[in-house]
Amino acid sequence: MSQHSDQEPRPTGLPDPAAAVAAAVDVDAVAGAAAKPAAPAAANPAAPSGAGAPADRAPAAGAPAAGEPADGAPAAGQPADGGSPSGAGATGAGADRTAGHDGDRGLGSAVTLYDVARLAGVSTATVSRVVHGQDRVRDSTRARVQQVIEETGYVPDGAAQSLSRRRKYIIGLVCVERQSERQQYDIESMSLLFYDEILRGVEASIRHHNWSLLITYLQEAGDPYQPRLMQLSGQVDGLLIGEGIVPSPFLARLADRLPVVVIAGNPEERNADVVTADNWSGAAALVTHLIAFHGRSRIFHLDGPATAPDARERRLALHEVIAKHADSKLVGTYQGNFTVQSGEEAGESLLAAGAELPDAVVCANDQMAIGVLQAFGRAGVQVPDQVAVVGFDDIFPGSLFDPSLTTVHQPMRLLGERACARLLDRIAKPHLKPRVELLPTELVLRASCGCPPGTGSRRAITPADYVRASQAPSASRGRRHGAGRAGRPALTVPTQVQKS
Repeated sequence: MSQHSDQEPRPTGLPDPAAAVAAAVDVDAVAGAAAKPAAPAAANPAAPSGAGAPADRAPAAGAPAAGEPADGAPAAGQPADGGSPSGAGATGAGADRTAGHDGDRGLGSAVTLYDVARLAGVSTATVSRVVHGQDRVRDSTRARVQQVIEETGYVPDGAAQSLSRRRKYIIGLVCVERQSERQQYDIESMSLLFYDEILRGVEASIRHHNWSLLITYLQEAGDPYQPRLMQLSGQVDGLLIGEGIVPSPFLARLADRLPVVVIAGNPEERNADVVTADNWSGAAALVTHLIAFHGRSRIFHLDGPATAPDARERRLALHEVIAKHADSKLVGTYQGNFTVQSGEEAGESLLAAGAELPDAVVCANDQMAIGVLQAFGRAGVQVPDQVAVVGFDDIFPGSLFDPSLTTVHQPMRLLGERACARLLDRIAKPHLKPRVELLPTELVLRASCGCPPGTGSRRAITPADYVRASQAPSASRGRRHGAGRAGRPALTVPTQVQKS
């Protein structure tokens, strides 16, 4: 996206681009200088004053420095057979390091830039270019270095980077792409309706600060995300990561390197900031409405991806509300992937089973609910007379179906705004403690749940922990709601939802 006028204000604590350091500095070479013994002055009598600086420092213009080896070749003092360069095992105060261990390689508890260069058989300058996503590195060399980085758990020292890396005034947004075999809609291949709203919120937050946005999509399964994210992290000042696609251990590595905020992530994440909707309360209110006000007691659950934190919270809420109502039961589940196609397949499997249809199908998102409505419509099943269908998210197409879709509204654009604001705060103040921010949801009542045709009311879901008020929490819920969890708001649901 294009940058905006320099007349617009910046967030407090962020320096002006005009004050940025003019010359690019190789962060890793600077950070490792204290760990690498300086060569004796007599070793290079022709060198000018200051020649004791590391020879493998990346030059400002991006071209190899005088005496620097070609891409992929070991630097002076780094033998081609993978031997350790001078001082490779040092762990001085400025050395790049990670908290990871690599016992099978014989490395200590701190993996340095020189260790990675030695194991990959390349120069430290080449490792630095790979880490920071720079060009002029062969694909085969980059892959080899990235493999060593992944195996050793190497993370550049964040303090050294903050001192010597020039600010870019760019943040990255990592989105999740879920594909289906039948490309029916753009929302199948690009998650357009969810991430379009997220993107609008992020843009609304950065446009007044003269920052730019770099966007990438990762497929949910089979995408080698680690090398891509490590490279992306060298091109931006902070990362927004969607839907908890990155596992917590790798998220911790990224957060050690640069500011990270997870959008729609796990509320129990402790390695990075999380901004998410209160999915538990929203799902609990929706299922309570079906049971208490429409008498739907035989519930079928169309679940979302196992890796999606949103789906997990909605699933936990459904199980807990059903458990609270003795006359209700879960009659079946289907594992979907948040796409319309998986919703159609779930509806078709219900019909093909030949058994009695459930009273209600609770879908983990609106796209799957739309797929169920389509499958039932083709088969002549009357919704909601024979079976109710509800979703979650409140995407626009759900309101256009007949019957219109009852759902839970999550503030997708506000998710983007709040996550971006938190990221800019963390860039300005790197030592902020990680925080989880839960945004409230709304119950959107329409006809598909059994409300009268033409119903279109929105009702705020007010926090009220009715589960704990009526019974002792289960072990799992006790961990989530426990009073000892500092910095974590309780996830709550409304005690009542007014009948339409």
